[in-house]
Amino acid sequence: MGYLKWLGHAAFEAEIDGVKIFFDPWIDNPMSPVKLEDIAKADLIFVTHDHGDHLGNVIEISKKTGAKIVAIFDLCEALKKECSSIECIDMNIGSLVELDGLKVAITPAFHSCFHGHPAGFVVKGKETSIYHAGDTCLFKDMELIGEIYKPEIALLPIGGWYTMGPYEAAYAVKLIKPKIAIPMHYQTFPAIKGSPEEFKKHVEDLYPATRIIILKPGEKIEF
Repeated sequence: MGYLKWLGHAAFEAEIDGVKIFFDPWIDNPMSPVKLEDIAKADLIFVTHDHGDHLGNVIEISKKTGAKIVAIFDLCEALKKECSSIECIDMNIGSLVELDGLKVAITPAFHSCFHGHPAGFVVKGKETSIYHAGDTCLFKDMELIGEIYKPEIALLPIGGWYTMGPYEAAYAVKLIKPKIAIPMHYQTFPAIKGSPEEFKKHVEDLYPATRIIILKPGEKIEF
């Protein structure tokens, strides 16, 4: 049985088809329920962009576990220069590829970064499919992500200021049409005040077919 666990901010741990993965593992975030020393196993680490609250502890986890980092080409090049011992799989926005038995696509995100281009990820396995939107505003092509990749679970930023707020994220749910949506990237810092309860209310008005699950750091869903 697979699972998805929120580690605070935009960081998630998951296991799909027996593959242990992390998204944007900033384990040092103030909401994190775990410490770096608690992480003993990882197979793939997905990095949406290189701001510190997303790049986080990627290199430490990769060095400790041997996990492969998956990121956009330019960011991989920068990470390999910083630490030659890590393995970074460079991709770009475009299509599904197979990694460790899972199908992975990098999707657009509209934000900023130091290397390459901000991104999201769709990860598809037999047990489920997950869309981690990364840091982004609302954009119409989210509808295509829903139509083409059909993610069952969408992880969406709702904090506002740097990303979508609750209303924009709820409209994103309407475009993507996932079975489940989970809010992230909120209330870690004073500026990102977005409320998960407000997000849930907007989704109930805009697209009630999607189930909203509000996780506390350390909580998980199973599939």
